[in-house]
Amino acid sequence: MEVRMAEFQRPTLCCCRKALPVPSRSCEGGRGAAQCEGGRGAAQCRLVDIASASNFHSFKLRHFHLDLRLNFAVKEMTGWQVLELVPIQPGAHTLILDSHPSLLIHSIDCKVPGTSGGPDQTLSLTYRVDPFTDYGSSLNISLPASVTRQHRAFQVTVRFTTTDGPAIWWLDAELTCGQTRPLVFTQGHSVCNRSFFPCFDTPAVKSTYSATVRVPEGVTVLMSASRSAYSKQERVFQFSMEYPVPAYLVALVAGDLQHADIGPRSRVWAEPCLLTCAVSKLGGSVERWLNVAEDLFGPYVWGRYDIVFLPPSFPIVAMENPCLTFIISSILESREFLLIDVIHEIAHGWFGNAVTNATWEEMWLSEGLATYAQRRITTEAYGEAFTCLETVFRLDALHRQMRLLGDNNPVSKLQVKFEPGINPSSLMNLFTYEKGFCFVSYLSQLSGDVKRFDSFLRAYIEQFKFTSVVAQDLLDFFQGFFPELKESCVAQREGLEFERWLNDCGPPLCEPDLSAGCVLTEPVQSLCDLWSCEHQDPEAIANFNISSWSTFQTVLFLDRLLDRSPVSHQVMGQLSHCYSAQLDEMNAEVQIRWLQMVVRNCFYPDLPRVRSFLHKHTSRMYTVPLYEDLCAGVMKCFAAEMFYQTQTRLHPNLRRTLQQILFQTSAVTTSSGSVSGSVLSLLPTTIPSPPSPGGNPGPSDPPATGTIALRDVNVSA
Repeated sequence: MEVRMAEFQRPTLCCCRKALPVPSRSCEGGRGAAQCEGGRGAAQCRLVDIASASNFHSFKLRHFHLDLRLNFAVKEMTGWQVLELVPIQPGAHTLILDSHPSLLIHSIDCKVPGTSGGPDQTLSLTYRVDPFTDYGSSLNISLPASVTRQHRAFQVTVRFTTTDGPAIWWLDAELTCGQTRPLVFTQGHSVCNRSFFPCFDTPAVKSTYSATVRVPEGVTVLMSASRSAYSKQERVFQFSMEYPVPAYLVALVAGDLQHADIGPRSRVWAEPCLLTCAVSKLGGSVERWLNVAEDLFGPYVWGRYDIVFLPPSFPIVAMENPCLTFIISSILESREFLLIDVIHEIAHGWFGNAVTNATWEEMWLSEGLATYAQRRITTEAYGEAFTCLETVFRLDALHRQMRLLGDNNPVSKLQVKFEPGINPSSLMNLFTYEKGFCFVSYLSQLSGDVKRFDSFLRAYIEQFKFTSVVAQDLLDFFQGFFPELKESCVAQREGLEFERWLNDCGPPLCEPDLSAGCVLTEPVQSLCDLWSCEHQDPEAIANFNISSWSTFQTVLFLDRLLDRSPVSHQVMGQLSHCYSAQLDEMNAEVQIRWLQMVVRNCFYPDLPRVRSFLHKHTSRMYTVPLYEDLCAGVMKCFAAEMFYQTQTRLHPNLRRTLQQILFQTSAVTTSSGSVSGSVLSLLPTTIPSPPSPGGNPGPSDPPATGTIALRDVNVSA
């Protein structure tokens, strides 16, 4: 996810911290006159939003249309956007949209209905672009008084050109999987799409949209839309999204793409060289997963569920764009990780897309609920033991982060309070997923029966479908659905208060029972314990055949070995003798963990394996952790050598990230490649120095703490 706004946009919060109703939740979007429980109207309430925050509640966005021409030669999209708006508050004469310095505005005009049945009028509008933060600008458009006075729908047309913005990733042919034709894709989460088109770049505002995209011959265009059409003669693609979505879920990809149907409502899209592999890995599984999800949470409302596999330059693992999941092709190596990632994105069809967190400060409403839903699906499809194993693996990573950050780090809250200028994209971390999951699991436990909680989630989706909510909406609906729980004051249960779950730093207040996974996790822990003994027992170790283990068992084993680094050179030699040849035959998720063991423990005999891996893999999720480890230890020269050998096959954004690691800059790089002095600067980026001779930490050695690898922070969007 991964996973950038004019201050952070979110719904207007009143003095009592309740969100005033958003347009999609009131019949005419009449937000401005709403009164909070404290008795004050919107104008008197504390605003903690973005560039458009002071303004987006003054207008209701009904629909917008994009008309774009893609130019691969100069890496630009040129065209216009038409926004259909209805004034809500009288006297609002300025329309403020989120934009970006990379978005070049050419002109803006306004079409208003004529008076007394006369023809429509088109007026040229004045505007200015003001700086807002390092990840966005404020586009201020002056409206004539006649527009807002009539309280009738009007249209604003913005003509613009995109350049090198964080949402748009142009790939030269050499950076694609087939290396024959260029490709472009967009990635809007969380606040990047303001560099794609001017918008209310907040999850609180939803609308339908349509698009017309003109491309060169041989280029196929896909968008996160429910309907599409193509005119071969004119080389024009038409798209329509008939359900309201927030701006960050508008996505586009264009390139040499082919498809194969894998179910009655699903197809896989990929470059020709990847298509056969993608189809073989997914088979008929997607329809099975969709059916399980519908049995649990109600109808899948988006019609189609298609998947497009993108080159390794895709900056996160997967993205839940409605109707069209984006997923990195690198994940095809691991069937189990592919399974989990696709099911997680399917779960977003209900949690995150149909019902959306109204503010990025409560991202757990999307990710925590989707993670819970993902695990309900895998439990029904693959059994409780498999689900518990995957959960143990993720919670291990959560506690690893917690040990490094400390119990009082604010990024560990479920309700994170943003300071002005903080980029919400920087908070894509495991807390939104796993701590959120634990809270939802606790609510399920309170309900007394998992099937009763399934019924609650179905009702929750039906109640809030196509709207944006805050945590209080979910919790109020929960207590209304289970009135006996409200009467027993479960929200104030000592030590487990809902308020503490949301606003306390630190680990989850409680975790679900994962004992059903012991049949899979106990062998892993037993083998780890054998390797931790002062004197290893070769016969006992030989009784464990990790080649028969699942991927999640193997990565759990290697992660727990990583937690115990540094180890002696002798132990590393024994580990390499036992496992390195087997690990060479396994997928990249397994290999990278062994190679991190090699680097962190300065085990030079296996360094050629690191070289081979970095020559083969060019995705962010595999390169960044290894470069961080190489540069934090004594292998920085090796890292520099690898960078200069492989840099031509890396996306420019990833090259900048690796250069910053090589030169040890203190800033943090976002997944778009832009530098942000954000909350993530609180995350430690150092690993232990090599141990003193003999393998035991010497008096001058630092404590054995581990780095937060990218795989531990950005799981998927």
